[in-house]
Amino acid sequence: MTDGASRHDSVRRSYDAVASDYEARFKDELTHKPLDRALLNAVIEQNEPGAPIADVGCGPGHVAAWLARNGVRAVGIDISPKMVEVGRLRHPEVEFREGDVVALPASDAEFGSIVALYSIIHLEPSELAAALGEMRRTLRPSGVLLVSFHVGSEVRHLDEWFGRAVDVDFRFFETDDVVRALETSGFALEARLERTNYPHEVDTRRGYLFARRLP
Repeated sequence: MTDGASRHDSVRRSYDAVASDYEARFKDELTHKPLDRALLNAVIEQNEPGAPIADVGCGPGHVAAWLARNGVRAVGIDISPKMVEVGRLRHPEVEFREGDVVALPASDAEFGSIVALYSIIHLEPSELAAALGEMRRTLRPSGVLLVSFHVGSEVRHLDEWFGRAVDVDFRFFETDDVVRALETSGFALEARLERTNYPHEVDTRRGYLFARRLP
């Protein structure tokens, strides 16, 4: 596969294939991630009162559901129809939409905040600007964005996942490269941090960036 549309179709098909297995494996993961919960709470505290928070690349919606349980209106967006289907079944309190991170199904300035946990890891570096531009477009002025990713320069490919045939790349990003992309896309960086993996996670270093949409 060489073009973006083919890559994104492959990602969609791969996540469709593992949707139920993925939900079973990750549905309670935030229970064991204190730093992630703290960062999500920081998003909630700074969100415009009453404004919806989007979970971009939401998968089966466990993070969006956590946000909803903590008092906000959550909108989950994912490229995989099967992930959206599982999310709607498991988390009726969340609004789910099917859509690509480079063409979000949302109106301008619709969201008070956006959470994008590992949503950029299937993108080529050349696609970062489009994805972050869409996040900026759909955020309200001064809205906050939390983005996370695996730190590094490698690409890990899977042909099999949860015992099912897939065709998907997981791309790592250097933190400075994502910071530059954010700033070029109209965001002001407010915080950056990295952590090692928790014992139950894949052995990678995790990067988190907290940014705010410029007017």
